[in-house]
Amino acid sequence: MPWNGPDQYAPLGVPLVDLLDRVLATGVVVSGDLVLAIADVPLVRVSLHALLSSVNERVPSPWPDSGPL
Repeated sequence: MPWNGPDQYAPLGVPLVDLLDRVLATGVVVSGDLVLAIADVPLVRVSLHALLSSVNERVPSPWPDSGPL
């Protein structure tokens, strides 16, 4: 979808469906930390690391058996 603003060199808009398709085709890593603290004393730390990607039956599994579980 082209930009209809006054600047001809403005970025082009990308539909959300195309963005989601590209992210799932290439994969994306989401990572974050959550620290619960009272009076600047850290009590609990939770770390999140997730890989978001699409599944394709033509790509073999990286595990020799059914999986890590």
